[in-house]
Amino acid sequence: MNQPNRSNPNSSQVGRGSSLRPQNRFESRSIEMLLEELEELDDQDSTTQRKLPTEFLEDSSQSIVSQNNSPDLKFRYSLNPYRGCEHGCSYCYARPTHEYLGFDSGLDFESKIIVKKNAAKLLRKFLAKPSWQVEPIAFSGVTDCYQPAEREFKLTRQCLKVAAECNQPLSIVTKNALVLRDLDLLQPMAAMNLVRVYVSVTTLDSKLARQMEPRTSSPAARIRTIETLVDAGIPTGAMIAPVIPGLNDSEIPEIMKTISSAGAQVAGFVLLRLPLNVLPVFEDWLNRTRPDQAAKILNRIRQTRGGQLNDSSFGQRMTGQGEIANQIRTMFRTFRTQHGLEQQFAPHNCGDFIRPSKTPGQQKLF
Repeated sequence: MNQPNRSNPNSSQVGRGSSLRPQNRFESRSIEMLLEELEELDDQDSTTQRKLPTEFLEDSSQSIVSQNNSPDLKFRYSLNPYRGCEHGCSYCYARPTHEYLGFDSGLDFESKIIVKKNAAKLLRKFLAKPSWQVEPIAFSGVTDCYQPAEREFKLTRQCLKVAAECNQPLSIVTKNALVLRDLDLLQPMAAMNLVRVYVSVTTLDSKLARQMEPRTSSPAARIRTIETLVDAGIPTGAMIAPVIPGLNDSEIPEIMKTISSAGAQVAGFVLLRLPLNVLPVFEDWLNRTRPDQAAKILNRIRQTRGGQLNDSSFGQRMTGQGEIANQIRTMFRTFRTQHGLEQQFAPHNCGDFIRPSKTPGQQKLF
């Protein structure tokens, strides 16, 4: 599948974080727009912005739980019901994963969503394996399991039902208030110490959030989500992810104060990562939405990445290096302590797991 490697540089898609179609690194050919085509698009966009519809494509994968060997991550197993993400976050580190499917990491990533309709059945099959030694599974290890597609397909909810039936421990990370829909499943699981939820709060500036994360819940909605989860007795933390030097790092003190007031028990942060084709998407977004700040922000990022815009080295890719990275880390730790966000969740309950039958309703004979 050949994808254009650029779009009209003067236009933007309504509700999309990217305006680019970076060339897929696995494709040997690409399509270039002719100057005449770009001029025609300029004429069209002078009167109206284009809307790019979302396509939902069924995934025929025969597995749903992935194993991760990165020393930087605290989980080994993850589950992702969707590939690609409608949230459209301009900085999303998962964008290059769409290139394995023959799509691009720009507009395709947020408009061509791969739906694993057999997710719950595949999870049941995985948990039924005699070889499964119970440990927590992270929901949203790559893309957000509560992205807008979940309203229609309910795959995350179906997987939660399987996990609840089996007493399978899990963690959830999300930017979307839709997680509150599933309180009826999460509360009983929390009572057995099977689940905790982390809400990602990147900024408290609603305008910046709408530009940077166009289809996520608003910052105010995310804070209310933390409050509601805590009131429901669900262990709840918050992630400032990503911290973007020169853009939202100055918000760390206020974010920490706000999430603490909402009841969050723990907090973490991840420094901006720009691997592969995430970089051109993010640079394009900066130049479109923050043209006066773009050079300063990119320079600050370089100062946390050894002079480059990205460093994929284990041990540094999540936190960076250098003076500015150290300042961010120190500021985060200071306000984490000040607002009592250093608590530790009790280890997940892995002792009450019930291995399921491979088929719902099937009873064991012995």
